[in-house]
Amino acid sequence: MDRAISWAPKGSVMHSRHLERHRTDRIGWLRASVLGANDGIVSTASLILGVAASHASRTAILVAGVAGLVAGAMSMAAGEYVSVHSQADTEQADLAREREELRTDDAGERRELAGIYVARGLDPALAKQVADQLMAHDALGAHAQDELGISKALSARPVQAAFASAGSFAVGAALPLLAAALLPAALLIPLVAGTSLVFLALLGGVAARAGGAGIAAGAWRVTFWGALAMGITAAVGALFGVAA
Repeated sequence: MDRAISWAPKGSVMHSRHLERHRTDRIGWLRASVLGANDGIVSTASLILGVAASHASRTAILVAGVAGLVAGAMSMAAGEYVSVHSQADTEQADLAREREELRTDDAGERRELAGIYVARGLDPALAKQVADQLMAHDALGAHAQDELGISKALSARPVQAAFASAGSFAVGAALPLLAAALLPAALLIPLVAGTSLVFLALLGGVAARAGGAGIAAGAWRVTFWGALAMGITAAVGALFGVAA
């Protein structure tokens, strides 16, 4: 089960209002979605180009593309779930240990938290006051965020990541697959490659915009690596086609 992490008491200021939203709130689903869509486009387009370069029939090309879509989506979901769930397990273990330390050594935990604030630039008296007030409000939440670096926005959500990754992979993979099904057979290789690179550029630009980064840099980055992957795969397919 995907476990959400919440430390603030119900009805508290943290729950009742939220003054502003930051892009870090999107980082979990954005990373999985962009990774999935990018992999879907690159891997499926590369697979189609590799099979097409070996002079296979359109039917064989489409079968390979559909198989790549299904296998890739399932692989992305499983891999993302296992990876993120491992992170979630680590977070839960750290929180459980911190909860026990708060129960058995409250004074020591207050000193530890105050020391963190002193290291950040507060004078000791103010750091102690801040630590005392935060621990009176939500002791586990204060230590989770400032000692362990765990926050609600960045906490691991395995199920969300798995669905986002698998769904976005399938959507990304469907684009070059649809192009291969509709484009003329004689121009399949250059047109699938070209349209896939356009899709990658758009994806990179949208992802960069959503994350607050430069659009041109994001588009260029994914386009370059996508072109390299497709080029190498097509070359391998052509080589084996000649050998056969």
